Amino acid sequence: MSTDRNRLDEEESPYLRQHADNPVNWQPWDDAALAEAEERDVPIFLSVGYSACHWCHVMEEESFEDEAIARQLNEGFVPVKVDREERPDLDSIYQTICQLVTRRGGWPLSVWLTPDGRPFYVGTYFPRESRRGTPGFGDLLGNLAESWETDRDEIENRADQWTRAITDQLEEVPEAGERPEGVLIEAADAALRGADREHGGFGENGPKFPQTARLEVLLRAYDRTERRPYGEVVRETLDAMGSRGMYDHLGGGFHRYATDREWVVPHFEKMLYDNAELPRTYLAGYRATGEERYADIVAETLGFVDRELGHSEGGFFSTLDAQSEDPETGEHEEGVFYVWTPEEVEEVLDEESAALFRGRYGVEQGGNFEGRTTVLTLSRGVGSLAEEYGMDESEVEERLGEAKRRLFEAREERPRPRRDEKVLAGWNGLMISAFAEAGLALDDSYADRAAEALSFVREQLWDAEEGLLSRRYKDGEVRIDGYLEDYAFLARGAFDTYQATGELEHLAFALDLARAIEREFWDEERETLYFTPEAGEELVTRPQELNDQSTPSSLGVACDVLLSLSPFADADFEGIVERVLSRYGDRVRGNPLEHATLALVADRFENGSLELTIAADELPEEWRETLGSAHLPNRILARRPPTEDGLEEWLDELGLDEAPPIWAGREARDGPTAYVCRSFTCSPPVTEIGEALEWVEDLDPASPADSG
Repeated sequence: MSTDRNRLDEEESPYLRQHADNPVNWQPWDDAALAEAEERDVPIFLSVGYSACHWCHVMEEESFEDEAIARQLNEGFVPVKVDREERPDLDSIYQTICQLVTRRGGWPLSVWLTPDGRPFYVGTYFPRESRRGTPGFGDLLGNLAESWETDRDEIENRADQWTRAITDQLEEVPEAGERPEGVLIEAADAALRGADREHGGFGENGPKFPQTARLEVLLRAYDRTERRPYGEVVRETLDAMGSRGMYDHLGGGFHRYATDREWVVPHFEKMLYDNAELPRTYLAGYRATGEERYADIVAETLGFVDRELGHSEGGFFSTLDAQSEDPETGEHEEGVFYVWTPEEVEEVLDEESAALFRGRYGVEQGGNFEGRTTVLTLSRGVGSLAEEYGMDESEVEERLGEAKRRLFEAREERPRPRRDEKVLAGWNGLMISAFAEAGLALDDSYADRAAEALSFVREQLWDAEEGLLSRRYKDGEVRIDGYLEDYAFLARGAFDTYQATGELEHLAFALDLARAIEREFWDEERETLYFTPEAGEELVTRPQELNDQSTPSSLGVACDVLLSLSPFADADFEGIVERVLSRYGDRVRGNPLEHATLALVADRFENGSLELTIAADELPEEWRETLGSAHLPNRILARRPPTEDGLEEWLDELGLDEAPPIWAGREARDGPTAYVCRSFTCSPPVTEIGEALEWVEDLDPASPADSG
């Protein structure tokens, strides 16, 4: 295989293919590239990014398309391109050293490695020429190539030190201690201290990122204690994210993050994982507060996902780019698909409708984005507009609805952002969970969409014979062994789909994935779940993922789904979770907010799951609406057939000799019947859903209420 040319045209990753025409002799991360570095005895230049990354595009245009830079890279290094969405293991390892050394991280990630993969220089974006204290990329390449020749011992020593630091950070485990208890309130208090009470979210500077795990911590703590500030911070943050520029008010869905404290100007890429986790959070907010606007945001976001990220055969694509072509300049620019000028609005709408729309969404001359255009935000209330224009509020809402429809249609004619059409198992699992939960809370058609996507991912990426999951599907090609996040996120999606539909096949798949998690990722001696499988590629270290980042902690989600599935399993899933929590108890106690998902798992382990066993052929609509709209943290909806004969068929399909306690003896009594349990205390069989929820309240974990 030739490595003296750019080989990215052989790859399916849209991000890698974007660089296939660069004069740089890019290699994918594979044995051929690593062998070339060993044979030539030159460093590897590793560039990690993703297709929707704005600064990745900038660095490509400035440096990787430059012939002189390309010569430096080709002659002095083996240049390797990695899609961080395909290889989160590599990204985690080298992002960790970037953050340890530079105190910041991000993409593009630029790392120089010895031929055996040890890092010795690291950064993110480097400009073509030196700028504001950042070295120019060309100068940096020259200096590093010279140092490789003249200061090799120093480079080797640094590479050893940095590799030890990565291993200490990612692979090593602390001494086991006691499980963390009471960390939910500690985490909620920490979130409260960091909340921006003026503009919503966390931190008093931009950028502002969605912090869904923190919001879940606050919601659960509010449910437990009724302390008003917990609920207030959740409302303030949901309102800010849903009313300002991070939310797409015409097409639905969320951009990646806001660049400013006020949530006005977003980073415009749209990621599947954000548009999965945020609807789940808004659903929780809707259930906890009854605020219909939150349910509307969920419906609009899932509509966007289905319309613009939906694969025709069932799954979901990964991202939409931040950039699209500016119709005036022909250049690819960030955000031009989404922003408006007053003149553009007035070209589509009549004068009065344009005035109403401009007032509602803040479209003014000069705008709020780069001094010429406007990112839409909810700037004025409907009541204020009705008073100014002498209309009823219902008429204003009708006019605005029609204006949004027409402007959306006009926007559809603009050059569209590029779409990354790879299907990732883990991200699809997150999205499947969101659709499944919406199927309970809003409309059961969403659960049908979850089941459709789950079937697609299972068919394309799951090897039932080997019990192994692959990570990526693209145009018929399946690549890359699944990571812990793929198994854990997809298992949660499968379990949530079972809860929403009552179909056994989804529970069976979740259990298959959970058994694979134990087999492939559980280290019995070290008592932890690693991010990479035991038989995976040998890298400079074997990472774990304890912290929440742009997606939830894979170790945390794995533990949570193992707890959820433990009542159905013939394996000791709960024992695995207990040992992980004991191993990392001190770390979670020391910084519960940084480990929010693990803190939530610790709280669930301490207080028990809420088990709602429902014996029925179908969930009555009244039951679905009542259960779906109720805020029930740590709920397990254990659907089962109404009769013992039907249950026997399920047990045969699951390969179980006897019914697990969550199902055993819980047949239907005169119609659909519910059994409510928590921590070994159970209700009698009840046939009215309202009575079941009364038992839920009676069995809630005791905690002193505080209305302060």
